[in-house]
Amino acid sequence: MRYFSVGIGGIIGSLFRYGLGVALFSEEAIFPTATLCANWIGCMVLGWLNTHTPRSSLIQDGIGTGLIGSFTTFSTFSVETLALFQHGHWISAWTYILTSLVGGLLLVHVGSRLARLQKEETEC
Repeated sequence: MRYFSVGIGGIIGSLFRYGLGVALFSEEAIFPTATLCANWIGCMVLGWLNTHTPRSSLIQDGIGTGLIGSFTTFSTFSVETLALFQHGHWISAWTYILTSLVGGLLLVHVGSRLARLQKEETEC
């Protein structure tokens, strides 16, 4: 059942990722906005999920590993960063690296904090 949960989550996440890429695509854009948005969204959702849901649950496997794992993409981030450097877009490349890392860590924290606040409200 865990493999099924991860597989279904993976299908859904990859479709969401493709849709986000189509929605944010621009011929003129240098900056990889779609990947940054996907990774930021994934960081926040995973931060919330890891705080809200037991790690050994089917929900964690399906959403965390499957959906978020296929929605976010470190390999595309790496390829896009290298391409920015290779085309001489140094400022964009470093901006992408810093916004990805700092924004990702911040959003994991925000997601985790939101989950803790939800738990506190539920317990009251």
